[in-house]
Amino acid sequence: MRFTGTVLITGASAGIGEACARAFAQAGARLVLTARRRERLEALAAELAQAHGTEAHLLALDVRDREAMLATLGGLPAEWAAIDVLVNNAGLARGTEKVQAGDPAEWDEVVQTNVNGLLYATRALTPGMVERGRGHVINLGSVAGHEVYPGGAVYCATKHAVGAITRGLRMDLLGTGVRVSTVDPGMVETEFSVVRFRGDQARADSVYRNMTPLTPADIADTVLWVATRPPHVNIDEIIIKPTDQASATQVHRTA
Repeated sequence: MRFTGTVLITGASAGIGEACARAFAQAGARLVLTARRRERLEALAAELAQAHGTEAHLLALDVRDREAMLATLGGLPAEWAAIDVLVNNAGLARGTEKVQAGDPAEWDEVVQTNVNGLLYATRALTPGMVERGRGHVINLGSVAGHEVYPGGAVYCATKHAVGAITRGLRMDLLGTGVRVSTVDPGMVETEFSVVRFRGDQARADSVYRNMTPLTPADIADTVLWVATRPPHVNIDEIIIKPTDQASATQVHRTA
């Protein structure tokens, strides 16, 4: 698959975001990469430039910072301003406590990252897409946006919100030529569980023990496929799970 436009990816320093950067770079895209960890973006950009000749513009941004997001993404340099695809990837979860035992400060972080950050990036970039009569917003949702599981009320709520925003945005942009999609993964082995379990690597590893999870590259391949459909084709939603996973709570393990 070839894609020669300009793609902006949030949360591009690791996991699915990094894999999306690799997939689009290999396809021939120019990249605008955002994340909090600039040093990781610089290393990734250098690697992609050497491997594929990829041009990249790097932005050290926290998607929760409304003023910085709107000002920076809304004021990109002229040579980078015409974003063809926005991949709203940045997201996280914190803990598995029941609501009555949860930490409101962690709830704020999850809601602000998963919902507000997505909205800020979308608000900053869709006006230009509408003006140009083309563009594509691809949101990274989750099976948690279709189901709810114990200890996941807040995270699931944010991913349900992503689904609602995606559907509503598609209605808002109807007739503009701008497409809106969501890719909703099940279990993908990334830093996600390490972050959720506050750095407990052993507990994070146990999530994927004795089963074969998806890889970030699996999701990136799907995102690229969604982005490379003909302009008259919009992929509304894809749910993608490992063969070993039937639902958010049903997983086949070999032992």
